[in-house]
Amino acid sequence: MSEPTAVITGGTAGVGRATAVAFARAGYQVAILARGEQGLADTRDELMGLGAKVLAIQCDMADAAAVDRAAEHIEQKLGPIEVWVNSAMVTLFGPISTLKAGDIGQVTNVTYMGFVHGTLAALRHMRERDRGTIVQVGSALSYRSIPLQAAYCGAKFAIRGFTDSLRSELIHDKSRIRVTMVQLPGHNTPQFDWARNTFGKRPQPVPPIHTPEVAARAILRAAIDKPRELWLGKAAFQAILGNMVLPGVLDRMMAKRAWEGQLTDEDEEPSRPDNLYGPVEGLARASGRFSERAVDKAMGLSAETVGKLITVTVVTTAVIVGVVIGMIAS
Repeated sequence: MSEPTAVITGGTAGVGRATAVAFARAGYQVAILARGEQGLADTRDELMGLGAKVLAIQCDMADAAAVDRAAEHIEQKLGPIEVWVNSAMVTLFGPISTLKAGDIGQVTNVTYMGFVHGTLAALRHMRERDRGTIVQVGSALSYRSIPLQAAYCGAKFAIRGFTDSLRSELIHDKSRIRVTMVQLPGHNTPQFDWARNTFGKRPQPVPPIHTPEVAARAILRAAIDKPRELWLGKAAFQAILGNMVLPGVLDRMMAKRAWEGQLTDEDEEPSRPDNLYGPVEGLARASGRFSERAVDKAMGLSAETVGKLITVTVVTTAVIVGVVIGMIAS
């Protein structure tokens, strides 16, 4: 299709904004959903400057009815939704003992239920045509939790479980709709400047830190290639595979490295605004404050490819061991 339509939730900042730019440059019509008016206006202007047809809709992803209305509006104005990217998120930084149940619930409502609402809205339209791709922007934290982000990790685990169930149902129905999940490492985004933080130090992504454009390229690739999952970056590979093999060892490693790795030496401003319950104006941009430390490349492999590589490695090792044992025996 010429100028297919892509929907990007959380499309005004961080990975979502970089993804909206990537799809616009790839020739898509782009609909962006977000809570903040200023961020929507700025992002719309940026994408239109790239020559894209853009629809910016103010929408809280925690509101299922609002998401449904947005999807209807997109279909009417831009035509059939071919790709829906769920990227909207909020998070909390701090030890569980310092968190409030209501705040954890809000992270769940936006970061998990927002993905559910977006997925259901996309499916209502895609099922009529029996085509389309849903991309869930995940994280290595959907496999391996870390301290100080329990609410976010829980939401990402839930997204992966929901997505696996949906994928099986689509296979059962012999549907041509595809769902893929991209598991990301740490990125330089504004979330570390506007997330609610109960800790006394300013947070940072666990190094190595990548530019949001690295994630955007992987998400665009996932929309086109439609792998079951796409794992991005060395840190994501280590976290996912390590947790499969040695989860107890990683518990101890995360207790130290991930705790210290998420904190800077800078004192947090106790009264600064955060975006847990509403947008923070002025920070809706793709990159955060770690640009000097961010790298613009990362290896990405589909989960299927990783599985094949592991299988080949195991078989090769078994053959070599067998040969050595045979030589010794003879």
